[in-house]
Amino acid sequence: MQCKYIKNNKKQCGANAMLKNSYCFYHNPDVKKADKKEAQSRGGKGNKSRVSETLPPITFKKSRNVVGLLEETINLVRAGKMEIRVANCIGYLSGHIIKAIEVSELTQRLQEVEKKIEIKWQE
Repeated sequence: MQCKYIKNNKKQCGANAMLKNSYCFYHNPDVKKADKKEAQSRGGKGNKSRVSETLPPITFKKSRNVVGLLEETINLVRAGKMEIRVANCIGYLSGHIIKAIEVSELTQRLQEVEKKIEIKWQE
C-alpha cells in the first residue's frame, strides 16, 4: 500500500506505507522526530550487502563447478550465513557462466569435427 500523505505539490507520497499503517516511516505522525532524524543520518548505511566470510576463488572449466557453487550457495542461504541478495547475484552470474561454458564446449567440438572433415577431404 502506498503512503497516503499528500505533498505540497498536491501529489501523493510515492513510498510504501508501513505495516498496519497508512503512512510511510517519514510521514507517519506516530514516529518520533528524533527517530526520523536518526534514520536519515544513517542513510541506508546498514543496507549494504556483505558476504559473512571471504570465500576462495573458483575456477569454472566445467558446468559441474557451477553446480558445486550453487549447492554451496543454497546451503549457506539455508544456514543463514549468506544474504539473499548475494545469493541472487551468484545465481544470476552462474547462468551466464553456464552459457559461456556451453558455447566454449560447442566451439571446441565444432573445431574437432571441422578438422576431421578437412583430413577426409585431403585423402
